[in-house]
Amino acid sequence: MPRILLVQPPVADFYLTRKRTFPYGLAMIAGNLREQGFEVKILDALATSKSRIIERPEGFDYLEDYYGRKDLSAFALFHEFRRFGYSFEHIGKTAKDFDPFLVGISSLFTPYWDMALKTTEIIKANVPECRIVMGGHHPTQMPESVLASGAVDYIIRGEGEHTLPALAHALLKNENIESVPGIGFKKEDGSLHITMPSWCNNLEDAPLPAVDLTDEKFYERNKKRSVMIVSSRGCPMTCSYCAVSAAMDSPPYRRRNVRDVMRELSVVTETSDIGFIDFEDENLCLSKTWFLSLMEEIRTLFGDKTVELRAMNGLYPPSLDRDIITSMAESGFKTLNLSLGSTHPLQLERFNRKDVRQAFKRAIQLAVEHDLATVSYIIAGAPGQDPFDSVEDLVYLAQVPTLAGLSIYYPAPGSKDFDTCRNKNVLPADVRQMRSSALPISDTTSRDQSITLLRLSRILNFMKSLGKGRIKLPEPQTCRTGRIPPGAGRSEISLQLLRWFLSDARIRGIDAYGQIYQHKCDPELTRTFLDAILEKGVIG
Repeated sequence: MPRILLVQPPVADFYLTRKRTFPYGLAMIAGNLREQGFEVKILDALATSKSRIIERPEGFDYLEDYYGRKDLSAFALFHEFRRFGYSFEHIGKTAKDFDPFLVGISSLFTPYWDMALKTTEIIKANVPECRIVMGGHHPTQMPESVLASGAVDYIIRGEGEHTLPALAHALLKNENIESVPGIGFKKEDGSLHITMPSWCNNLEDAPLPAVDLTDEKFYERNKKRSVMIVSSRGCPMTCSYCAVSAAMDSPPYRRRNVRDVMRELSVVTETSDIGFIDFEDENLCLSKTWFLSLMEEIRTLFGDKTVELRAMNGLYPPSLDRDIITSMAESGFKTLNLSLGSTHPLQLERFNRKDVRQAFKRAIQLAVEHDLATVSYIIAGAPGQDPFDSVEDLVYLAQVPTLAGLSIYYPAPGSKDFDTCRNKNVLPADVRQMRSSALPISDTTSRDQSITLLRLSRILNFMKSLGKGRIKLPEPQTCRTGRIPPGAGRSEISLQLLRWFLSDARIRGIDAYGQIYQHKCDPELTRTFLDAILEKGVIG
């Protein structure tokens, strides 16, 4: 039986969110391959708690000003750059032992492209006769640069469930692969054959994802099975910062029928005790009738069992009415991740987003009524964005019973804003810098201002953690010391730093030796934020 290895590469970054790295896309491809008679193995190089501190990549030196000193307070951001996942030696040995004729490597995110390439080179060195195909968002949007590496034999542009099996069959039968949809490769004359991305138009009755080939135990939460599921693909909106819907070759918006979603969940419940389900849809609730039907089926499936549901990619506030949120609360949602973007009309126009503040406030109120927590997301540091508008966004969220999720903008290849950054000549020279943690662009919001906004969001959330309703902030104090005595807990330390911040608008940290120091920040932004907070207060 022909063998195919599917690989999720390691990652190097300041942090990694384990619950969002489940290789669902590879499991979908594996399910289709297995149904067509291939022996498939998934090598998830992230399915391990192993990580180690490594040096920051070349070109990341400017981050020393922002992350160079460890901070033990609740206002901390990043410090250590780490390599997450199995070693390349382990990856190479696993590939060699399995001896596949074809290896599919996932390269979802452009800033991690170097790790995907290194994975390719290691596997090629250990299994020199295999052919390697790379898929994901990065080769879809930047096919020429991937094929120029010389280590990748083929790329898949778009979704891989049908393209990868078609490629595998063509290779086995020694057929012309130019007819395979969504494919790219270098021809013998050195020219490139690159076709348009291929999308799965019919999602009904597709093979189930081969989740049994993944390390299911690694992704458990509280000793119960954690499930990721995608019930729709694409997005009908055209937000300028997003590559899912704004590009000309973006995938169409498609929604699976409820029967197929429940078939997928039912199979897992037969062998596992599910405790958590994350819907990774771009927009989960756009069809009210469909969504209410899905929630009803989920309640019927799980009965009295406690299963938490989450939509971590974000929820569009106008889609959340009383019926929707009531059904969410009854079905197991505990937290709503709300997509706000910004509160400023001009910035919303740049983002090509509607002003959803009225719907947002309605969703917050309904969440409060149903005892649901909320996290509300805004973007800062985008091209053309005014940093003081971002301060106002934070002050707006301070007046609402929600946590603030501030994301520093990063240019996503294929998005309209990526082209804007390129035209303004503010794109990073190294694609590895195209991540939020690297503060990738410095346009109308400087890096000093971006890091300030990020720290202010941490301070705001710490304020909100002090209670519910209108928060009574601690009395401001003048900072007259450079140390905090040993033995103080993190909350106590952070509360003292907050008192000093309320006095002079300076953001401080504390290192492992108890030494107090000031973070590099923009004083105008911190003062503007503090003045507004002292005037308007904070709602927890």
